[in-house]
Amino acid sequence: MLCAVPLAARPDFTLSTVTCRADHTRWSTPEACGEHRLVLVRRGTFRRRADGVDADLDPTLGYLGAPGEEERFAHPAGGDVCTSVSITPEFWDVPMAARAVYIDARVELTHRRLLDAAAVGDIDYALTEELLRLVAAATGRSTPRSHPADQTMVTAARQAILTGVSEAAGLRSLAGLLKVSPYRLSRVFSQHMGVSLTHYRNRVRVGQALHRLTDGETDLADLAADLGFADQPHLTRTVREHLGHTPAALRRLITASRTGWQ
Repeated sequence: MLCAVPLAARPDFTLSTVTCRADHTRWSTPEACGEHRLVLVRRGTFRRRADGVDADLDPTLGYLGAPGEEERFAHPAGGDVCTSVSITPEFWDVPMAARAVYIDARVELTHRRLLDAAAVGDIDYALTEELLRLVAAATGRSTPRSHPADQTMVTAARQAILTGVSEAAGLRSLAGLLKVSPYRLSRVFSQHMGVSLTHYRNRVRVGQALHRLTDGETDLADLAADLGFADQPHLTRTVREHLGHTPAALRRLITASRTGWQ
């Protein structure tokens, strides 16, 4: 029995946990792969036959699937749990060649960070960037070469985030505004700024939160919603990461400082 549970979904990608409880040793009936897909095994083993080529898959060997491949699966060792990432060609600017991929420790760590980002709920920045990193690491994709227009692109991205244009609400929509792929925007921004787009956006939002707290904001749930955080705990974690204090602690520090000035 196959069970797929979506962890995050957007028009150009889907992240799912796929659990198979089958223990059949024979190959399944042929089925056509309908999408670009990266599959990483979290637990267990299984076999895949694609266009006549067999692969024994486990946590050290995943695979890239491509539209049109004829696939069969077998589970001679019992069930397994996998992470499946489906993406559109528009999301990833270079086609992925269908093949088995070795999952080294670096890729496994990136995989774990992606699952952590899914649990946080920041799909349009944190999860999207971790997903891009995972696909890049698994496919051996290198950082794009720098071009004269890159600095202009980075400046435009920063300006969009700072001014709060609607497209800056998500990495994918921001990339669309700048007419580049999400992959290129994420990698070039990190290359030029030394921090990820997610970190930069959160730094801007933390500054806005600090300003609101200084002005007397007391409703942290409203503050989180206004600044685009998934929820109040997401706001709290992000503020603590950047400032070393929770919003509530910052509010007390601000109040104490003002009392001392009087």
